[in-house]
Amino acid sequence: MMYKDTPVIVTQKGEVEGQRMVPKAELPHVDAAAYYGDASRPGKAPLPNLAEITVLRHYTNLSLKNYGVENGTYPLGSCTMKYNPKINEDAASLTGFAQTHPLQPDSTIQGNLELLWDLEKQLSFICGMDRFTFQPAAGAHGEMTGLLLIKAYHEKRGDTDRNVMIVPDSAHGTNPASAMMVGYKVREVKSNERGMVDLAALKAAIGDGKDIAGLMLTNPSTLGIFDENVIEITKMVHEAGGLNYYDGANLNAIMMQVRPGDMGFDVVHLNVHKTFSTPHGGGGPGAGPVGLKNILAPFLPVPFVEKQDDQFRLVHETEDTIGKVRGFIGSFGIFVRTYAYILANGQDGLKAVSEGAVANSTYMFEKLKNDYKVPTSTKTMHEFIITSEVLKSKYGVNTMDVAKRLIDYGFHPPTVYFPLIVPEAMMVEPTETETREDLDQLIDAFKKIAEEAATEPDLVKGAPHNTPIARPNETQAARNPVLKA
Repeated sequence: MMYKDTPVIVTQKGEVEGQRMVPKAELPHVDAAAYYGDASRPGKAPLPNLAEITVLRHYTNLSLKNYGVENGTYPLGSCTMKYNPKINEDAASLTGFAQTHPLQPDSTIQGNLELLWDLEKQLSFICGMDRFTFQPAAGAHGEMTGLLLIKAYHEKRGDTDRNVMIVPDSAHGTNPASAMMVGYKVREVKSNERGMVDLAALKAAIGDGKDIAGLMLTNPSTLGIFDENVIEITKMVHEAGGLNYYDGANLNAIMMQVRPGDMGFDVVHLNVHKTFSTPHGGGGPGAGPVGLKNILAPFLPVPFVEKQDDQFRLVHETEDTIGKVRGFIGSFGIFVRTYAYILANGQDGLKAVSEGAVANSTYMFEKLKNDYKVPTSTKTMHEFIITSEVLKSKYGVNTMDVAKRLIDYGFHPPTVYFPLIVPEAMMVEPTETETREDLDQLIDAFKKIAEEAATEPDLVKGAPHNTPIARPNETQAARNPVLKA
């Protein structure tokens, strides 16, 4: 900046007198060896000498290679990637929520505790449960927690011979894994020709009932089918002395239409990313809250929120608690988003969410049922199964080929080769957040791929054609990952 009324004089060296001179860029010296000790690098890091804009463009271009629900339709069956309203993010970012610490005294976080207390009431009403724990970190963690509650219930009664958990063959793969993790044996029950639990097979699996700890059921199932015999199923398990566990991964199909508790279930976990629109993916944060009936309340994990007079507090110890299944109370920020979503929609809005999920799925199914093979004629709900069995037998085009070709059309593939009981399965779940225009574009892509399989099968079998990596060896990558260059 020039000084006022100061003449500018340029010397022979080209320096300007009468101006402030820009200081030299001198960075302070850091003795890395003294500062980092044995962790210090002996020489300079072999980093390329690049302009800042070059680095920025590199990482921006890398980010554009990622695919998310904000890029386009993401029809993953069962796992469900749907749009997360940004108002939920705004709510979770409020200072009073985002800047609190889990070790603060209860008196300083009354608003946070009240939110959890009220959210427990809301989720209990939606699911027909009496209590909820917010500790589990994800759906599968919720399964484990729910099964630990069932186990604690039987052990408290001295019923220790009950060591079998019944799991239908259409269940999520985490169900039998979770049961075995808590020490149960798994007894599988086959589906009937309509894709529902075979009642005769269930009766045989129960036997005299003396070893039955419970049943795990997803309803609607991974086939997208609501089991019309669910009341009879849960009654059979109860009469045998077992308890019923509801895998809530597909609750979004029946929300505010029917409640798991009213169907005879004693415990339920929720995938809040799926039903209540919280973030999903990337390794976290996540949440899988577990609801339970009063018979399991004594075993509730700690801490949980309790209201005394007009004050809220965390209860850290009870006589029969199964203890902690996670540090502190859980992913609080995720539950702020859950709460915001419930309040924004209300009863009527949540009911419309489930109706929209079923309507979108039904629309897609009706448009595609003649282009791909359908495993059952039973009406589906929020998701449906189609297969490439006919394309494979006629043209050599399998499900993986179809999935890879969808990438060329700009869509993320659906869940493939699951459920395991359906050969060449594609599990498609469009969710309620997709518009009709979005659905029509995805439907058109599926139809074009079916046509290409018949006319240009090599084109489909060589897909994708416009990605940096086309067909990696996924098995080898999972078993022998290369974690650094």
